[in-house]
Amino acid sequence: MDTLPLPDDGDTARPTPEHLRELYSLMAAVRHLDLSAVAWQRQGIIPGYAPELGQEAAQVGSGYAVDTSRDFVFPTYREMGVARTMGVSMVEYMSTHKATWHGGLYDPVKSRLAPIQAVVAGSVLHAVGWAHGQTLDGSDAVAMTYLGDGASSQGDVHEAMNFAAVMKAPVVFFVQNNGWAISVPTERQVAGGSVAARAAGYGIPALQVDGNDVVAVLAATRRAFAHCRSGNGPVVIEAMTYRRGPHSTSDDPGRYRSLDEERDGAGEDPLHRFRQQLQADGVADEEFFAQAQASAAAEAEKIREGLEALGPRPGNEMFGLVFQETTPALQSQAVSWREESEHV
Repeated sequence: MDTLPLPDDGDTARPTPEHLRELYSLMAAVRHLDLSAVAWQRQGIIPGYAPELGQEAAQVGSGYAVDTSRDFVFPTYREMGVARTMGVSMVEYMSTHKATWHGGLYDPVKSRLAPIQAVVAGSVLHAVGWAHGQTLDGSDAVAMTYLGDGASSQGDVHEAMNFAAVMKAPVVFFVQNNGWAISVPTERQVAGGSVAARAAGYGIPALQVDGNDVVAVLAATRRAFAHCRSGNGPVVIEAMTYRRGPHSTSDDPGRYRSLDEERDGAGEDPLHRFRQQLQADGVADEEFFAQAQASAAAEAEKIREGLEALGPRPGNEMFGLVFQETTPALQSQAVSWREESEHV
């Protein structure tokens, strides 16, 4: 499915060899960090994590299209690969998974990445509101929001898409259809089998892309951004991929699918697939891949050290950052907390 008009400038240029190697290095770094984060949770370094194994191409390809000087991204709890691609500090990003501080320690305004959103489909509303603000300011900036096939059934998504279409808000709804809404397969979750097909009901152009092909994802996202930047309103992208691991580190996928089903449904590994493509095209050699893997391992180790070095935040911060002006009820809660926790 592809109902998105080509951009007026016809910019469909393929990435240069240098960009292709950078995309692979990013995917390798994301893969290694993702696997490491699961291990860290098992070791007690972080209390919880939502893996993205198998979704590296969808996240790196889409994140690579973002212009961090003007655009803004609104993630869910599974966009570590997007954050890494956008250059967000991974220690500051992962601090949320360590429960050091809600929303992470990174600066959303400087990084152009909104705080991690744990509410299913909550990020789409924020993205549309921000995007509508850009039209009021006369800006050509674009918002991109992430959601899964499961989140597409939330009423918030209907409201967000309808409002964005009516107001021509420059927002890209990037749907990672990873085959599973926690334990429910897509065919039992998405009526009609396609989230992209729903866009027509709102008058929004859409395209469905191979989410395991990083180059295809990058091209699709760039087209969507060009469409939005030209004042044409929102776009829906549905990246067809597969969640190879559990929904979260507290999930047991063996309760709802077998290993054979996982292997059959997952298809070819996106990282391995891209590596073969680069080798076949003569873009990269074994030395490059070895270096990319070594760099990914070294980076993950530095991030682990940074996470373990993070100390707890002062508990009284939770009362000072709720309202611009405090309330009697909040003051009372703060007093009770100090009495119980600090024995003041």
